[in-house]
Amino acid sequence: MAAPKAEEISHPPMDQLQGLEYCIDSNPSWGEAIFLGFQHYILALGTAVMIPTFLVPLMGGSDVHWYSFLHDCDQNDKVRVVQTLLFVEGINTFLQTLFGTRLPTVVGGSWAFIVPIISIIHDPSLAGIPDPHSRFLNTMRAIQGALIVASSVQIILGYSQLWAIFSRFFSPVESYNFHSRISFATIGLHQLPMNFLSGGAVRGNWCSYAFLVCCLLSGHVWASTYSPLTTPSILGFNLFPLLQKKKNWLSLTSPVFVQYLKHFQTKQLPILERFALLISITVIWAYAHLLTASGAYKYRPELTQNNCRTDRANLISSAPWIKIPYPLQWGAPTFDAGHAFGMMAAVLVSLIESTGAYKAASRLASATPPPAHVLSRGIGWQGIGILLDGLFGTVTGSTVSVENVGLLGSTRVGSRRVIQISAGFMIFFSILGKFGALFASIPFTIFAAVYCVLFGLVASVGLSFLQFTNMNSMRNLFIIGVSFFLGLSIPEYFREYTAAALHGPAHTNAGWFNDFLNTIFLSSPTVALIVAVFLDNTLEFKDSARDRGMPWWAKFRTFKGDSRNEEFYTLPFNLNRFFPPS
Repeated sequence: MAAPKAEEISHPPMDQLQGLEYCIDSNPSWGEAIFLGFQHYILALGTAVMIPTFLVPLMGGSDVHWYSFLHDCDQNDKVRVVQTLLFVEGINTFLQTLFGTRLPTVVGGSWAFIVPIISIIHDPSLAGIPDPHSRFLNTMRAIQGALIVASSVQIILGYSQLWAIFSRFFSPVESYNFHSRISFATIGLHQLPMNFLSGGAVRGNWCSYAFLVCCLLSGHVWASTYSPLTTPSILGFNLFPLLQKKKNWLSLTSPVFVQYLKHFQTKQLPILERFALLISITVIWAYAHLLTASGAYKYRPELTQNNCRTDRANLISSAPWIKIPYPLQWGAPTFDAGHAFGMMAAVLVSLIESTGAYKAASRLASATPPPAHVLSRGIGWQGIGILLDGLFGTVTGSTVSVENVGLLGSTRVGSRRVIQISAGFMIFFSILGKFGALFASIPFTIFAAVYCVLFGLVASVGLSFLQFTNMNSMRNLFIIGVSFFLGLSIPEYFREYTAAALHGPAHTNAGWFNDFLNTIFLSSPTVALIVAVFLDNTLEFKDSARDRGMPWWAKFRTFKGDSRNEEFYTLPFNLNRFFPPS
């Protein structure tokens, strides 16, 4: 038998990911684009509802319809916050795709801000207010003030091009850590305040959860790399023992969806691949509603009912028909130096996580890696977005939605127009409260299943950057291994310590110092980046340029280094004349 040829056992590195139907500046038909945009909007609802659901009750805000009746008011605090968050998400997404990096990224609420926000909520001057609604308003104003001040960090780093200068120290080794750690960090930060996702809520509706994962895997280009038995273990549990029961037959449908139906087409449109998320969420949502209406959850634990029933969101009945969010709607923000300094740590974490998400989005949109100037420009606009969060009162800051980046690869559509349409849906349904609340009532367990697939997809994008490095180099193996392990273990230690002691490992008399350290070290991308950048730029860095992938990386460090950058990242309306790339 003849020896295999070199081209038969290896694959040449590729600047742009192949196999996508539509790249960043090519667009599907308007009808298909509208449905795809609506799919991104539905996915963005998960975080937009989860964060207010967790934070608003802690702040003293109302969460039930009868509260409004007893207090003679026509508003539900949680509903207003969800509407405001979605409204600002739509604005920030549109600004980012038009004037920022111009990548197809949804800019949504961030879990990275949870630590400083909870610290503000437990501030004695706010926690001691007896009236719940007054406490909610005062806490919201304190959060607004901290966000407004902290937003200056990203605005300055972005528009001064300081982040562009710093990003020149990155190599494909750090880019790998960016992407892989982002998914783990997002899962971990979801897990910290929302442990019910991996507890009774999922177990009470495990059948729909497993089936949804199977549906999502249908039509995936990467479907064969996933298993419905192993994927849910990401959130801390395993469904394998449940498959032994007879009623778990739905989980066995995955081979059909994964192996055969991904090529199903209607009028040359791969329906199950393009709209897998929309179809599966609709089916399982209807299934959950059927279980709710039939009384299947009647004798289940309260935690399971709250997170699996379709009538427990308290959104539709209390949402106004029309409500336009506006700046300072909660009153004038209040400012405190300690609150603002702690929030700055979250802004730095958001900056790092968004940088990795931008690189992942460029890969999944079949574009070249964004040059340093474009990255810095995007961070500047993200700072503007956090400023808008503070002015409108969204209860949290902004970052790039990792799950929506994963959806680009899932659908194989990286079109910028699709994301801009989704931004229009966010603004439209945030104003028409009743209709938006209908979609926002999707149980959280459905989103948990979605995240299992999409986060893993984004993490795998990070692995693809290692094709430009020498993985036979012990130096690279050492840096990647150490940063990988520390990026997982240190944040996990901080999470477990916080869950057990109800405060972070940093616990001094200076609250701002505690918030800063706990926020930084709870972020896997931040820890991994610090370790990887330090090692990569100090350990034999002069003699290892080729092993690090720098000859390939060099042309993407400047805007004019590659002719394709102008096609993907040039500002619209000929604005490059006034804001030339540095």
